[in-house]
Amino acid sequence: MRKFAATYYNKENVSMKYPIGIQTFEKVINGGYVYVDKTDLLYSLVHSGTVYFLGRPRRFGKSLLISTLEAYFQGRKELFKGLAIDAVEQEWKQYPVFHLDFNTGNYLNDGSLEETIDNKLASWEKQYGVETKKCDFGLRFQEVLHAAHEQTGLGAVVLIDEYDKPILDVLDMDFHVVHLGKTMTLEEKHRNILKSFYATFKGADADLRFVFLTGVTKFSQISMFSGFNQPDDISLDDEYEAICGITKEELVKYFFEPIREMATKLNCSYEEMIERLQLKYDGYHFSARMTEVFNPFSLLNAFKKLRLNSYWFKSGTPTYLIRLLSHSDENLDELVGRYYSVSQFDDYKADVEKPLPMIYQSGYLTIKGYDEDTDSFLLDIPNNEVREGLLTLIANDYLKTKEDSTSWLIDSVHKLKRGELEAFMEGMTAFLASIPYSVRRKKTEREYERHFQYTFYLLLRMLSCFTVFHEKETSKGRADCVIETPKDVYIFEFKLDGSADAALQQIRDKGYAKEYLSDSRNVHLIGANFSSEEGTVSEWKEG
Repeated sequence: MRKFAATYYNKENVSMKYPIGIQTFEKVINGGYVYVDKTDLLYSLVHSGTVYFLGRPRRFGKSLLISTLEAYFQGRKELFKGLAIDAVEQEWKQYPVFHLDFNTGNYLNDGSLEETIDNKLASWEKQYGVETKKCDFGLRFQEVLHAAHEQTGLGAVVLIDEYDKPILDVLDMDFHVVHLGKTMTLEEKHRNILKSFYATFKGADADLRFVFLTGVTKFSQISMFSGFNQPDDISLDDEYEAICGITKEELVKYFFEPIREMATKLNCSYEEMIERLQLKYDGYHFSARMTEVFNPFSLLNAFKKLRLNSYWFKSGTPTYLIRLLSHSDENLDELVGRYYSVSQFDDYKADVEKPLPMIYQSGYLTIKGYDEDTDSFLLDIPNNEVREGLLTLIANDYLKTKEDSTSWLIDSVHKLKRGELEAFMEGMTAFLASIPYSVRRKKTEREYERHFQYTFYLLLRMLSCFTVFHEKETSKGRADCVIETPKDVYIFEFKLDGSADAALQQIRDKGYAKEYLSDSRNVHLIGANFSSEEGTVSEWKEG
């Protein structure tokens, strides 16, 4: 268990400032911004190994972690005064640090990656008096590292932030270029450049003190994971599961006042506010230990604006995920709620049409359970922010209705909260009828059944973002959907080309409503039939 240093807000002890968009450790500390002290983990990291890789979703604090490591290896002791590491670190040596940040570049243009690397190398060559040569990027970097080691007497520290962005920017895009006399996609070209660049670290092993690489995705084809000293991948390590993000323990330790302020504005108790924050932004797990981690970007934005909006999801649309899913035979409902071995989601293989690793590593799925007997992990959507954004995005792309699904969703939630069941069912019927025939046309009965299941999965899980929603497990199975509002409980069962009566009977036979017998709310049993011919709900009954 981690031991925390004394609560640390900011040096000036003034009103809390949130470091949103600030990724430089020096600016955070000197600017008086709130800083969640994770330097105990940093100390353990730098004294336990040499070469590391850490994968985390975007805007999860990877860049700030890199900047903190940079300040530490530069020996900037004054910045760490009062933090956990200040009590244990004695040496504070000034190592030669090489920080390469791919996060700022736009790699959609051919040649932009080469320009980024070349400019950095030229700057380092000038700094250490190394003659620039027309040779491989990796060999040039190797010479610089050797010169730095010789001149300082200390091994070099290499920090690479968002190593995979040059690939993610062009992932699965049909953009062809000529590289080394061969025609290939821009994605393949970037892979080749990075593969060569990272692989040369092996030759510089004697000149290295510490290497740390971060990114969203672990690409199996890049030789950095099989070339130089096999990096220690700590992405799923128990010890470092909370090195990025904010735990519940840290939430109540550092953010008591903003939680209380937000609770006052939203007219709820302190405890209820924490629960609402958990539903919206918590739910990430990065190891078998299952410590819950909040999305730091969304959490800080919520405190600053005192509103529970979808900050992280709206900050970047995962269009590459939609492309990957459209190329795959797997729908999202067939991916979530299942146990997987680490090898199935640990790294992304571009030559295999499997979207799961990319979806997980990008933060749209997370670990929700661990089975020790099979050493496997349960994966699902982390929280309501991601659920709302991802499912709406997928639904709009998959269903291609004239009406935006968000409008239908908001309207439906209001109807259910008011107890207007008939109006809700009429709205759902009309929405389903707006799905173009070209979308719902399927060649076989099995394909149509799959389309039916996926359609209702998307719509009902979208509703779950705005209502208290549970897929209620019983000894005899589960209802298709249970939606709870303050005044009503709706238990839905849908049939394909059957009857509303049969759906209702299943609810009764399976005892889906038993746990609500003593509930003071109105309990509604709804059986509905979906007609493959009409493409919408043809009949529904309340029982």
